[in-house]
Amino acid sequence: MQKEFTREKSLNLWSGMSLLAGIMIGSGIFFLGGQILGRIGNSLPLSLLAWFVGGVITLFSGLTYAELGSLFPENGGYYLYLKEAYGKKVAFLSGTMNLVLSSSGSIALLAVLFAQVMSNIFVELGSVINLVAVFAIVVLTVVNYLGLKVGAITQVVFMVAKLIPIVMIIVMGILTGDQGIVSTSTLSSLSFFEVIIAFGFAVVGTLWAYEGWTNLNSVAGHMKNANKDLPKALVFAIVGVLVIYVLFIFSLYRLVSYQALTQAYNGWFIFDAAYALFGDAGQLIIMISVAISVFGALNGSILVFPRIYQKMAEDGLFFKPFASLDRRFNTPLLALSISAVMSVLLILFGFDVNALLTFVVFAGLIFNTLIFISVFFFRKRKPLDEFPRYQTWGYPYVPGLAIFGMIMLLISTLVESLVPSLIGVGVLLVAYILITYVFKIEE
Repeated sequence: MQKEFTREKSLNLWSGMSLLAGIMIGSGIFFLGGQILGRIGNSLPLSLLAWFVGGVITLFSGLTYAELGSLFPENGGYYLYLKEAYGKKVAFLSGTMNLVLSSSGSIALLAVLFAQVMSNIFVELGSVINLVAVFAIVVLTVVNYLGLKVGAITQVVFMVAKLIPIVMIIVMGILTGDQGIVSTSTLSSLSFFEVIIAFGFAVVGTLWAYEGWTNLNSVAGHMKNANKDLPKALVFAIVGVLVIYVLFIFSLYRLVSYQALTQAYNGWFIFDAAYALFGDAGQLIIMISVAISVFGALNGSILVFPRIYQKMAEDGLFFKPFASLDRRFNTPLLALSISAVMSVLLILFGFDVNALLTFVVFAGLIFNTLIFISVFFFRKRKPLDEFPRYQTWGYPYVPGLAIFGMIMLLISTLVESLVPSLIGVGVLLVAYILITYVFKIEE
């Protein structure tokens, strides 16, 4: 007889919002500004629009996820929805893709970016960035092994801390910013189709900054009242982050000269804004705050992602020992460990920031499209009168627009970042061969 585990119900509306916002507001808003601007030909208005459109797509996606989370108020998230809608094979493919590339890539990317910021604070760390990144992953894996409550409290603390530089920049940008939002760009030589592709690729970049909105669903089984609080937490967190992001980028554009924006090292023009406003001391404070922010997002990712692998193992789609929970702390030790190992390997393999970004977004675009389609399936298979739940606002148009947006962004990603996308396709093919001919798992 399979052993049943008692799950700790310690997440409420506030801690759920904190978890989401804490993961979403990580490094992306700080370091992606330069990349998004470059992808759209250095046009400030269009880059601002890309941030807004990315937020709207995320909101529509979140509204769709809210219905699924209230229909299936248990751990598993995207994996669970895919398994219920399409069967074990598709669920296995998504879980494997996330373990090998997407979720592990997100952890690896956050760790590397944390190390980069730390190397700006402590110059001597510049030669050991990968070592610092690996150390951060190991430390936070241990923290989350000590219990869900410890990880959640850590997440709330980091969320409050990371808002400091963002609020400072927004206030100063609105009150003292004097730079114009110029429309100068390099797009004039491109065709209309090329501009649309470039804009789509810019929106794809913003999606990683918004990444994390799916993660509360992954730990829905730990929520005290998932049916009521999960939809609210999703909507409040995504809308709040959207407003913060657009105001933050707008404020940076108002504070930093156009030339400095386009020439900022690695796109970190927040540090140029900090120096212009506060001098060396202020720039140091902002750097420390950004480091805390990225560290908080890394903690949230390490807290959530392993729960998927543990759920897969419970369902017989991963090695059985990974289904176990630690007897003392009630946490998935082996799942936490394999997540850490895969993330460290991606760092050691030397994938750059752009490749890791593509790994993260590519799988999400494919499987989120399937998940949004599943809402239509579940409306027929599980009628609302028999399965009461939150209903997606604007159905069927909101999930329909989310599906259309995912497909368009997937095309842009394939065009603009072909090699990392092909690596993702290769992982999917290998996973399909494994589940079909090696594991021989039946639907």
